[in-house]
Amino acid sequence: MSDKYIPRMKTRYVEVIRKRMRDEFKYTNDMQIPKLEKIVLNMGVGEAVGDSKKLKSAIEAMTLIAGQKPVATKAKTSIAGFKIRENMALGAKVTLRQDRMYEFLDRLVTIALPRVKDFRGLNGKSFDGRGNYAMGLKEHIVFPEINYDQIDTIWGMDIVVCTTARTDAEAKALLKEFDFPFRN
Repeated sequence: MSDKYIPRMKTRYVEVIRKRMRDEFKYTNDMQIPKLEKIVLNMGVGEAVGDSKKLKSAIEAMTLIAGQKPVATKAKTSIAGFKIRENMALGAKVTLRQDRMYEFLDRLVTIALPRVKDFRGLNGKSFDGRGNYAMGLKEHIVFPEINYDQIDTIWGMDIVVCTTARTDAEAKALLKEFDFPFRN
């Protein structure tokens, strides 16, 4: 018998959220119940044009936040006005799935969002029509893994939560069950 650690949010999904979603939306089959597919974190580092150390620092910060190494995102075309060349690294992204996704979600909802300055709740209209939710953070320092004394620059980041829900209403109900603090 293995004592494998199971994330708190995953256990909650399996034991509580699935039943609530089945009751609320009257699903006839367990495979119809929406679930989290992946969470994508993206950090654009525009200052990387002039200083490549900024990108390295952003990648290190994102590695701490996500728990896995991000991929550098590159420019698709050259833009002379911004001094950007094709294939120049300008940001970082990481895709979280399975247990890492649930761990990140737990830290986001319970620790990071309450630390955001002047936080009044998430915008409930940031769904894409296919059950995916996108949000932005102005400061990456709200995560507990980031040591405030050791950072040189504060970056914003985009967080996209992809679900298997077919409608925005289903996705919003799912994320509400995961304690996403939507404003009314």
